[in-house]
Amino acid sequence: MEEHETAKTIIAEDVEIAGTIKCESNVQLDGKLIGDLNCIGDALIGSTANVKGNISVNCVTVLGQVNGNITAKDKIELKASAYVNGDVKSRRMTVEDGVTFVGKSEVNPSGTSTPRAYSSTSLNEPGQEILPPDEMEAVQVDPDVHALREEIRKNVKEEVKSKSSSGSFFGKR
Repeated sequence: MEEHETAKTIIAEDVEIAGTIKCESNVQLDGKLIGDLNCIGDALIGSTANVKGNISVNCVTVLGQVNGNITAKDKIELKASAYVNGDVKSRRMTVEDGVTFVGKSEVNPSGTSTPRAYSSTSLNEPGQEILPPDEMEAVQVDPDVHALREEIRKNVKEEVKSKSSSGSFFGKR
């Protein structure tokens, strides 16, 4: 939740809720929640807050403790005092120095679930697309090259075996 925005709903630090919170507006949680927080608006998890459940919001700023997964449509902000034990997923994310984060993160500015293309030849050429393994064409190897590789492997194995048994492969003993 941006600093200039105010929460329509404030859950004070002396409040403990067991169950799911659903809201359309911004919410500030300073108390304890044992359950999920589903909010169309933004959420501020205050420094005294303790959440044991999943959070699904537009944007979230975390200063307190979250034991559960966090999904934000736009942005996750983890402030220095934050403790997160769970996976996070968002388009954008900021993490301050001092945060404790145990889990996996998926930050994808495009918002699509398609993995980015990877090229071993060039990582900087735009528009190059590499197909997933199940859509790749099989590469045909020249039979002569394949036979030559197998012959070389066989010769190397034999040489290593003969040298290691005579003790001369790795030097004098």
